[in-house]
Amino acid sequence: MAGARGRSGRKPKPLAIKKLTNNPGNRKLNNNEPRFTPIKGVSAPEWFLDAELNLAIVMWELTAKELCAEGLLCVTDLSILERWCVAYEFWRRAVINIARQGNTVIGATGGPVKNPELTAKKEQESELNTTGALLGLDPSSRQRLIGLATKEKSNNPFNNL
Repeated sequence: MAGARGRSGRKPKPLAIKKLTNNPGNRKLNNNEPRFTPIKGVSAPEWFLDAELNLAIVMWELTAKELCAEGLLCVTDLSILERWCVAYEFWRRAVINIARQGNTVIGATGGPVKNPELTAKKEQESELNTTGALLGLDPSSRQRLIGLATKEKSNNPFNNL
């Protein structure tokens, strides 16, 4: 069955990513795409402190620093970074609880049941993967950002055939 017009297939790459990768498809670039100004630095949201999200604050500082240094973080991306940091915090909490309690816990009827923290961990891993890919935080999405831009030009005349 065909998909909806304009919404099926791969998501289009932003213009900045196409330029970073030297436009591998050699297709015409959309120069009318909205452009947002990269930010130089940003501190963690204040509500992180109120909620005692200590690991989220650490990850915010480390990640925001890297993204800002590459010019990849804009104000419009802050909510994605926020989601990523909170998911990291909750993932770590789940991992710590699983390490303490084990894979099974005593259920309501007194028998062993799957530790609910395993489900929480898996859900947070999914959120980390999704939001991390949007920000270019995993190796494969980072490779898509910089993969072709870092390859050196070859003097081999047979490469151009």
